[in-house]
Amino acid sequence: MQAVKSLKEAIEVRGARVHNLKNISFSLPINKLTVVTGVSGSGKSSLAFDTIYAEGQRRYVESLSAYARQFLERMDKPDVDEIVGIAPAIAIRQKNSTRNPRSTVATQTEIYDYLRLLYARVGQTFCHVCGREVKKDSPESAADEILESLGEGERFYVLFPIEDSFHRLDADARKKKKTGAKSEKLRATAVLLSLMGHGFSRLFRKGETLDLNRPEDYPFEDFEETFVLVDRLKADQKIRTRLVDSLEICFRESGAAVIRSAESGKTDPKVLNYSDKFICKYDRTVYEEPEPRLFSFNSPFGACPTCQGFGNTTGVDYELVVPNPLLSLKQGAVDAFSRPSHKWAQRELLKFAGMEGIPADVPFADLTDEQKDWIFEGKGKWRGVKGFFDYLETKKYKLHVRVFLAKFRGYTACPECRGGRLRQAARDVKVGGLSLPETVALSIKDASEFFGQLSLSEEREQIAEKLLSEIRRRLRFLVDVGLDYLTLGRLASTLSGGEAQRIQLATNLGSSLVGALYVLDEPSIGLHPRDNARLIKILENLRDIGNTVLVVEHDEEMMHVADHILDIGLYAGEYGGNVVFEGDFLGLIQNEISLTAKYLRGDSEIRIPAQRRKPGKKKIEIVGAREHNLKNISVEIPLEMFVCITGVSGSGKSTLVHDILYAGIKKKRGEWQSRVGLFKEITGEKYLDDVVLVDQSPIGRTPRSNPVTYIKAYDAIREVFASTNLSQTKGYTASHFSFNVPGGRCETCQGSGTVTVEMQFLADVELVCEDCRGTRFRDEILEVRYKGKNIAEVLEMTVREAISFFKDVKKLINKIKVLDDVGLGYLRLGQSATTLSGGEAQRVKLAAHLAVKTRSKTLFIFDEPTTGLHFDDINKLLSAFRALLDNGSSVLVIEHNLDVIKTADHIIDLGPEGGVEGGHLVAAGTPEKIARAKDSHTGKYLKEILKTSD
Repeated sequence: MQAVKSLKEAIEVRGARVHNLKNISFSLPINKLTVVTGVSGSGKSSLAFDTIYAEGQRRYVESLSAYARQFLERMDKPDVDEIVGIAPAIAIRQKNSTRNPRSTVATQTEIYDYLRLLYARVGQTFCHVCGREVKKDSPESAADEILESLGEGERFYVLFPIEDSFHRLDADARKKKKTGAKSEKLRATAVLLSLMGHGFSRLFRKGETLDLNRPEDYPFEDFEETFVLVDRLKADQKIRTRLVDSLEICFRESGAAVIRSAESGKTDPKVLNYSDKFICKYDRTVYEEPEPRLFSFNSPFGACPTCQGFGNTTGVDYELVVPNPLLSLKQGAVDAFSRPSHKWAQRELLKFAGMEGIPADVPFADLTDEQKDWIFEGKGKWRGVKGFFDYLETKKYKLHVRVFLAKFRGYTACPECRGGRLRQAARDVKVGGLSLPETVALSIKDASEFFGQLSLSEEREQIAEKLLSEIRRRLRFLVDVGLDYLTLGRLASTLSGGEAQRIQLATNLGSSLVGALYVLDEPSIGLHPRDNARLIKILENLRDIGNTVLVVEHDEEMMHVADHILDIGLYAGEYGGNVVFEGDFLGLIQNEISLTAKYLRGDSEIRIPAQRRKPGKKKIEIVGAREHNLKNISVEIPLEMFVCITGVSGSGKSTLVHDILYAGIKKKRGEWQSRVGLFKEITGEKYLDDVVLVDQSPIGRTPRSNPVTYIKAYDAIREVFASTNLSQTKGYTASHFSFNVPGGRCETCQGSGTVTVEMQFLADVELVCEDCRGTRFRDEILEVRYKGKNIAEVLEMTVREAISFFKDVKKLINKIKVLDDVGLGYLRLGQSATTLSGGEAQRVKLAAHLAVKTRSKTLFIFDEPTTGLHFDDINKLLSAFRALLDNGSSVLVIEHNLDVIKTADHIIDLGPEGGVEGGHLVAAGTPEKIARAKDSHTGKYLKEILKTSD
């Protein structure tokens, strides 16, 4: 009886042996938050993703069509005896695989779908010609407006334009292929006779009424400014029914009605226009009636016809035309005008600037948007930079002109929609005064405030109530996961792995799915400690609505709130894969064996250095950084020190380090072709031999890339096998043991070990190659053995095993030992680069640099290197940093982890907030100085951790 109860309350896993898991059994309480922790490589991901999620996914696919099921026999089932009680599983990984240029934050979170429906149902269309509202009238609504607009007792005519009836009759005649009359006059007579047949007796033209009885005597052949008189009335509520009837006649005959006051002596009579069509009643601009597809940039119906909904086109790139906006017009900000043959254009520009009062001696970046628009688009006789390039287009038959134009071509904002992606009719629809492209351009924080304060009429409020509720809820989730600084229109392909994961998390929260198993991979990565509490609240909410949440995490706060903790270890690789502890947080703290518990208790710790390095004369100085949200800041980065860049998400850290510092120095050295962030000056690069960005991008795109090939250690392994007696007898060279070139590799999978099967409407399936059984090599190559192992078996070794196995090959040991030094001793030598996490890829790159022992003045830049690291691994990483510093290099790290920040020699804190409220230099100095800074969010949390460490 007890066993049945247990099965109902928990997911029971028995005998899990995936990768390095040692035949372990454990339970996951249903509808609870479980944290899986342990050192890197201990088997956390194998347990969470490769065992539990893989089995949940496999059972889901099993429930699908026969087509999907035919591949199941070939799909690997997780190596586990039994999993009981598993729910449908959803994995939220820390990887951004989106490359679609149409995918944005708004589309990924489904907010855009609700926005499309909102604008279609309650949006108001405003004519882009006259600016007045466009709406479709009914006789009832028009009658109410007329009686409200006219004074009590005021006389008025009810008319409809005869021109509309004329065009309608003309269209009918053409449809029936009856041109009828031989002249306009005869056709006009036919229209008038038709109107008489419908019972109308008078016309109204230029203030006069005309009798319809003798149309042949009319002195006009066209019907411009000519109306049919339907009724003459006096404004009063009593005539409403008669007015509605008259308006119905107008709409039936021409689709439009004109109300004209009839008071004598009035020089400027009041005229009101109404229509039952969706057109502007004042300038006759025709509009599409708003419907959801009109607001979709993925549909030809709604997409801007010029850019097909991408928001940009290939044309003159004004960022190339003005490459340095910190120059003034006089200094030659417009680079295209700086050529000797185009000096005339520069003179015209300065003359125009003088006439329009545009300052020619201030940086171009400081001009107003309107002034920049005049310079680019033209005004008056000045045809603008655009006109200059239009003129050159006429000279393209000359080779030198084509070469010149090519220098300024690139992807630029669409000239028609200005990046809005939608056609004009969609851009003219507004809710709360904003069009859909303007709403999508808002940051999530501003959008949340906008929709929170949005006030609609009572009728519209009822229609939009549920839509607004969903939009506000999803925006709140995005704010809660710390993404308030992103804009809704931000391309999904530009998000970091952590941002993409939190977008997925917010999307899943928005869907309100219950009864599911969520598996998350370190959701706290990339998040400032300030936002951690909000993330935890989100996960608790996911649990509370009826889901089981499994989180792979190293964060202490997350462990505190967990209902259940699994500590995997004790160490990494072959020495891991055991359940060290299973229970609650208090039980973990008391565990004597667990490495995690030792750090939580304080028995082991990441120590603050006894003495911090002091800044010397060597430093990099960035002056006037103003890219994205950076507020024209100047920053000093001392060299030969461990420097941390800190600040909340969206404060400008990556912009400063990636777009300005790294790209700026590389550009100065002629090693950068892409765009560089906006800054005035960078000094001090003369103190550096090189600058290296060690980011989390993959070390290879194919399964043939692996750690030993990346650190150039595989050549030594191939030479060892080529030197064996059997290889020399058979004539095998080192190239026969390569899976990148033909010779010894399996040609079926071309050395990948796997083949990809396309599943059409489902995700592609990776299957083990049937010929080589995943070994990557031909059978005769596998016969060659060194110390009893063939090349495939060697590639299956962990780094630690290989150090012992190849202890006599010093050339190889020196290289692979560095992988162990950075905490990657658990990786297998031949592990596919595509299976490495961002943090692991980053540490492989670090190892590659550490393996080169030459002393050089190199600036190493790391972007959140603690991704995926346990407390014990962070200690190893800091040791690797010290090795770089001892070698004469400088280390600059973007980081949120307080254990790393507290060990830094110098901190540069940006903020104080994210997005538009960020981009300021809040404080700079030692961790102790930052802890005293009043406006620093980092300082607030750093103060506590320094106090604890003391």
